Amino acid sequence: MNATKYMNPYLAGFFLGLLLLATIYITGRGLGASGAVKSGVVSVVQAVTQAHTEQAKFYNEYLQEHENNPLKNWLVFEVIGVLIGAFISGLISNRLKFTLEHSPKIQVRTRVIAALFGGLLFGFGAQLGRGCTSGAALSGMAVLSTGGILTMMAIFGGAYMFAYFFRKLWI
Repeated sequence: MNATKYMNPYLAGFFLGLLLLATIYITGRGLGASGAVKSGVVSVVQAVTQAHTEQAKFYNEYLQEHENNPLKNWLVFEVIGVLIGAFISGLISNRLKFTLEHSPKIQVRTRVIAALFGGLLFGFGAQLGRGCTSGAALSGMAVLSTGGILTMMAIFGGAYMFAYFFRKLWI
């Protein structure tokens, strides 16, 4: 039997720390994915209702900050790079599979609905918490932010609390 070889997690964590340090040094801010999603949403709203984006304070400030084109935000390019890098990594390591893993106890449809609902809840929570796991927690903890530490504790604490109730979706 051929065991799948993964990178040493301590080495991977070290490289992630170096990447985070370089990102903070070069851009003046940390990593984050929810900002890219926000840029996409603002772009869609701007394309659909130009007048609304000009009148609404939130959209107007966001558009001014990003020179009237939210898709030029560097976070959008970061997320595109992460997706391309993950695809290439899976291809090189022969782990790229277009299958849906789920428990034999549930149907594929239930797994897909649960995953989409969980993703939407996490995205909504990221907006309420002013950032996702990588932005608020990882980057926040890198600069010893109290908010970053509390966010990380809330994310993992919430995950452990809810895992018991939703475990049948993957076991």
